[in-house]
Amino acid sequence: MASVNRKVAVVGSGLIGRSWAMLFASKGYSVSIYDVDPAQVSAALENIQVLLEKMEKEGLLKGTLSSQEQFKLISGSGSFEECVEGAVYVQEAVPENLSLKQEIFRKLDATVKDDDVILASSTSFIPASKFSEDLKHRGQVIVAHPTNPPYFVPLVELVPAPWTFPSITQRCKAIMEEIGQVPCLLNREIEGFILNRMQFALMTECWRVVADGVVSVEDLDKVMSYGLGHRYAFLGPLEVAHLNAEGMASYSDRYGPSIFETVEGFGPTPIMNGETVEKTGILKQLCDMVPLDQLKERRIWRDGRLAAFAKWKKELDDADQK
Repeated sequence: MASVNRKVAVVGSGLIGRSWAMLFASKGYSVSIYDVDPAQVSAALENIQVLLEKMEKEGLLKGTLSSQEQFKLISGSGSFEECVEGAVYVQEAVPENLSLKQEIFRKLDATVKDDDVILASSTSFIPASKFSEDLKHRGQVIVAHPTNPPYFVPLVELVPAPWTFPSITQRCKAIMEEIGQVPCLLNREIEGFILNRMQFALMTECWRVVADGVVSVEDLDKVMSYGLGHRYAFLGPLEVAHLNAEGMASYSDRYGPSIFETVEGFGPTPIMNGETVEKTGILKQLCDMVPLDQLKERRIWRDGRLAAFAKWKKELDDADQK
């Protein structure tokens, strides 16, 4: 089934690390998980077993192997070196902290023997150049930023550093496609990458119109879940515009001036912090919708909806290709 040249190392046992482990195991890779806290690895393995069995019962399990077969491919490692040894692909999945990532990649640089091992980071903000410049294996480092929760939302941003080997980028892209993810390849580094830049642009304007009393949080969410979200589940904003007129040139001529005037009038970027979220009333409205003690249950509901949607969308995509 799996062999040593199909080994993947996951450094970090949190939600993202667990998701990576399950995705790789679904395609027959043997996966070794490491964390500085051995108890966290044990907890991760227990959680993974429960999740795999649950998804199998609900018909949501990825791959052709059974949940038991997939779980047997995933193991914990007691040492960093043992986890990484023999891996063809290493996925760092530690918290979003530059100094921590620098430390992890220095250890990888000292541990890795081969010049073709992919050294990927799950970072959602930090360009690889900030933690790989001084490494002897820097050409093997690339960002592979997943979308949360990765098991059901397949987008992965691939962001090479200026010195990342093209062969590493292409192999990483091929592996992501193999395990069922949808890679988005950036041609160069940019702060926040693409997903978060789009998300932040939307979030700041959402914040502004609620804070200004134009609309409630509840009604604002309807705009996305019953309006834009329906479109964007299948088409990107630029193609939506392309289809909403006689092509993008027609759309730009027709709506470009209005778009420019509207965006120019947005004003300064709102400051988002604990003080302003209370002052604007946004926190209260959100807590009225989802009390803080119900966040876990709501996340479970979210993931269930995303799982069902992912299954349905795949069926539609598969039908399109026939």
